[in-house]
Amino acid sequence: MTNRSRKAWALFFATRLVGLVVDIGVIGLAYLAAFALRLDFQTPVWGWRATAQSYGVVCAVHIASLLATGCYKLTWRRIRGSELPRYIGAMALACAVLTLMRVLLPDVALAHIRPPYSVTIISFFLGTIGIILVRVLWRVYWTSRVRDDALLERGEKHFDNSAAARFLSGRTVMVTGAGGSIGSEIVRQVAEAGAKRILMVERGENALYEIDRRMRSEGHAETLVPLMIDVNDRAKMESVFAAESPSVVLHAAAYKHVPMVEMNPEEGWRNNTEATKALAELSAMHGVERFVLISTDKAVNPVSVMGKTKLAAEQAIMAMNNDANRRPQTTSFCAVRFGNVFGSSGSVVPLFRELIAAKKPITVTHPDMKRYFMTIREAVSLVLQAASRSERAIYTLDMGEPVRILDLAEGMISQAGYRPYVDIPIVFTGIRPGEKLFEEIDVSEKSAYRTDMAKIYITKL
Repeated sequence: MTNRSRKAWALFFATRLVGLVVDIGVIGLAYLAAFALRLDFQTPVWGWRATAQSYGVVCAVHIASLLATGCYKLTWRRIRGSELPRYIGAMALACAVLTLMRVLLPDVALAHIRPPYSVTIISFFLGTIGIILVRVLWRVYWTSRVRDDALLERGEKHFDNSAAARFLSGRTVMVTGAGGSIGSEIVRQVAEAGAKRILMVERGENALYEIDRRMRSEGHAETLVPLMIDVNDRAKMESVFAAESPSVVLHAAAYKHVPMVEMNPEEGWRNNTEATKALAELSAMHGVERFVLISTDKAVNPVSVMGKTKLAAEQAIMAMNNDANRRPQTTSFCAVRFGNVFGSSGSVVPLFRELIAAKKPITVTHPDMKRYFMTIREAVSLVLQAASRSERAIYTLDMGEPVRILDLAEGMISQAGYRPYVDIPIVFTGIRPGEKLFEEIDVSEKSAYRTDMAKIYITKL
């Protein structure tokens, strides 16, 4: 058993003890209130000492009933309507036992161990309400703390998007990979910026249907052009450029799963590198003003095939910029590097959520594995700001401090109302081919120039 799992079990028993104390207090308050209501707030004829003694019996019966019905196996943070009958049943069982004790022990001398019928009935209703209410309030409190940015150990950043809005307003913008997590958020923010026309290029039918449906439901039907095209199909892409004349291309289409690209290197090169080259050439041929490649921190000193394909894509568009210095062209090429997008499809976050929902063990490759994270809204906001700039450069986004994947897993389990290592185990599987322990985004002076926009740096090449 690891130190973390020992601490988790210790915390589990501590919280169970606290819960037990809270229940004892709730039952005591309900019992006292029942006596006060029954006797019109007068002192009982048998005195408060006997009343206190009877509370000990009442409390023991209630706690035993909650234990017997499995109520202490339920998690307060995850209390559901379907669980309420169990709590009501436990309190009803306690009420029945106390009533039976009154019947079987009628002697007044035994008043200290069998409360009056009326007090038992009143305390049943008050106690049931109290027991359920403290759990519901705890769930409400805990739910209010569940935010994605809380798992990042920082609040979500909001940026001044006025420059991006001025740049995109009234333009025709092509977004490739428009149905993906990043692509669909780009579409939303481009629409909010006032683009005249949005060419949504996506080869996945369902993904394209979803982003088209959502954007139309938000009132952007007039600006949308859904195009079910593979960016590798140069002939079709050229016809789109010729027909629509986009002035901005935001290229988000790519294979991003390191293990999958590692096992399919030729397809990774075709989709990530060759398609980017072809799209960049078409952009130059058709007078696109700004071409933005969505890149990755894995392109920095890459060890994976995926990272190498993205680095090659960056080099291809930078070569186009160098060619423009010799043969003038209107297209300005840039790339934007950033790390993991929190909650993007196929990333670690939805995988963890799926495993947690099924109460299956969480798999983490290494206890020291760290990654940089941003929310999708943050990353896209910065991408669009970079797009509005004039430099023909590779931009790097300041992602803040990296997050340890183990800490993320533990936090997600806790947010879901479970206990790490107690309710849901965490299993270490070993680093996969092409993975690093730490990614190498660096925005220090030795590696990047600061811009006048927050979190956006120009990479020194």
